Amino acid sequence: MKASVRLILRTAVLALVIFGLAQAVANADSASARQTTVSIVGDEFQINGRPTYAGRFWHSHKIEGLLLNSRMVQGIFDDLNPATVSRWAYPDTGKWDAERNTREFLAAMPEWRRHGLLAFTINLQGGAPIGYANEQPWLNSAIAPDGSLRPAYLNRLARILDQADELGMVAIVGYFYFGQDERIRDEAAVLRATDDATHWLLDGGYRNVLVEINNECNIAYDHAILQPERVSELISRVQAMKRNGRRLLVSTSYGGGTVPQENVVRAADFLLMHGNGVTDPARIAGMVRAARAVPGYSSKPILFNEDDHYDFDKPVNNFTTAVGEYASWGFFDYRRPGESFAEGYQNMPADWAISSDRKRAFFRLVSEVSGEARPAE
Repeated sequence: MKASVRLILRTAVLALVIFGLAQAVANADSASARQTTVSIVGDEFQINGRPTYAGRFWHSHKIEGLLLNSRMVQGIFDDLNPATVSRWAYPDTGKWDAERNTREFLAAMPEWRRHGLLAFTINLQGGAPIGYANEQPWLNSAIAPDGSLRPAYLNRLARILDQADELGMVAIVGYFYFGQDERIRDEAAVLRATDDATHWLLDGGYRNVLVEINNECNIAYDHAILQPERVSELISRVQAMKRNGRRLLVSTSYGGGTVPQENVVRAADFLLMHGNGVTDPARIAGMVRAARAVPGYSSKPILFNEDDHYDFDKPVNNFTTAVGEYASWGFFDYRRPGESFAEGYQNMPADWAISSDRKRAFFRLVSEVSGEARPAE
């Protein structure tokens, strides 16, 4: 080998080593600068070593330790399918803009927090951008077919997680969604995506993150490892990955009205349920009690992170019933046919502000239940 070639190779190797060291230093710096840590003690969520909503009771119900939340899964949304991307055009520009979507998400976050909201769900593969859908031809996935992660999505997610950390908020980061998992090649790619996403969160020093392996594991997943009988394998896989002795807290969710199965109840750090389709609040109470009765249950938080039934003006609704059973509750708001741009947090393009009567009613109740002051509306 000629000396010049050897020199070029040595230079290239040295450059890679320096780059790797620089990345390690950057990751260490970002990790040391983190402000928000979520943890679990018994059936309580804690932030920075203190129970959430410390000392708070509402109508004699204990609120301390709960995690009031909202489904904001489209914060990093994009559509890589040229045939469908025009569907998400903003009404004022006639074009879709993924960067604008994330910028406006970031701009809205402080107002959510001022009303007492402590957590939101955001997904690597989003959710149906029309609310509910039987067919999902759009391509919205931070995960490529081979399981690698798309840098543009991670850049948008990092900005959101960084701001959540600064605001003292928790992000429930969902890895897989049944409307997009079929675009992942095979089980090996699912495992790669799980590993890469977990390493990325750990390397970034994020301590304000809860992981939701997949949204509604019992709904139409193509890959067996994402289905109820085996999803606990992925929960355990993520739990086994550590940085400096630290790991992420992990669970998975089920479709509306479904109580978690025993394998997930035993493995998960907290239990996730959905209230979609549950029109009788008494059923919400029944779900919480049933979850605590599943064999293998030990004291751990129960959290609804998706429910599209509201009635916030009534004394009894799904939200109030959940907190009455000492379970956290999460708002799922989508735009109904004929509604304006101001409505909904699921449909694209989204108005991330508290911009509609339905959103205002939810955030008023969050503020009341949490006891946290909100600015004048």
